[in-house]
Amino acid sequence: MTSLENQIVLITGASSGIGSACAKIFAGAGAKLILVARRLERLQEIVDTLHETSSQFYLLQLDVRDRAAVASAISHLPPSWSNIDILINNAGLSRGLDKLHEGDFEDWEEMIDTNIKGLLYLTRYVVPGMVNRGRGHVVNLGSIAGHQTYPGGNVYCATKAAVKALSEGLKQDLLGTPVRVTSVDPGMVETEFSTVRFHGDTERAKKVYQGVTPLTPDDVADVVLFCTTRSPHVNINEVILMPVDQASATLVNRRTSN
Repeated sequence: MTSLENQIVLITGASSGIGSACAKIFAGAGAKLILVARRLERLQEIVDTLHETSSQFYLLQLDVRDRAAVASAISHLPPSWSNIDILINNAGLSRGLDKLHEGDFEDWEEMIDTNIKGLLYLTRYVVPGMVNRGRGHVVNLGSIAGHQTYPGGNVYCATKAAVKALSEGLKQDLLGTPVRVTSVDPGMVETEFSTVRFHGDTERAKKVYQGVTPLTPDDVADVVLFCTTRSPHVNINEVILMPVDQASATLVNRRTSN
């Protein structure tokens, strides 16, 4: 098992859900964390809950969709924070469940700009340093939606299929370097995901997980930690994890309460 002590880990979408859970588990492993999100106050709240750890934090208020802002943020990191060892491309979202021919253009653009372009921007600006230093690991948070489409998932599924393809392509492009690439692709995870998808409709979001024991953000963060702590010659290419109550993107066992 490779030690994460004092390794610099950059996590996007770190203000909630899987990103926040990754922050906690990597802090516990002794890593130095660059936490990236649009909501700076949420990042500060997370750091405040982790005050007992000896880890250090660098908070970055950033919208990953803004290429110029990403370029500036990465190029202006203080020298003690600039040698990023692990990049966790977690920022992502889903908007709506409309049929493709009835879809909302703004929803599409938000998903494409965040899930694909945001991931590309961070990768493009961070990975060259990893190659130059001869070490590094990129973890992309994909989804079962990148492997199987489902009704109404059209564009979101397409963005996660892109993450799958980009992860595979990056692994091929980095062949001959020690830099590792992993895609972690969960099924149902109970986060703000469904609330965001339904534009803040919490009641509708709750129904997604009704009668099911979904994955938690901590479950996914635990897998990310496992992938990044293998021996340096081991690359976990892809992990698909689902709750026991789920067998595919559309096949879910829901228990009815009496």
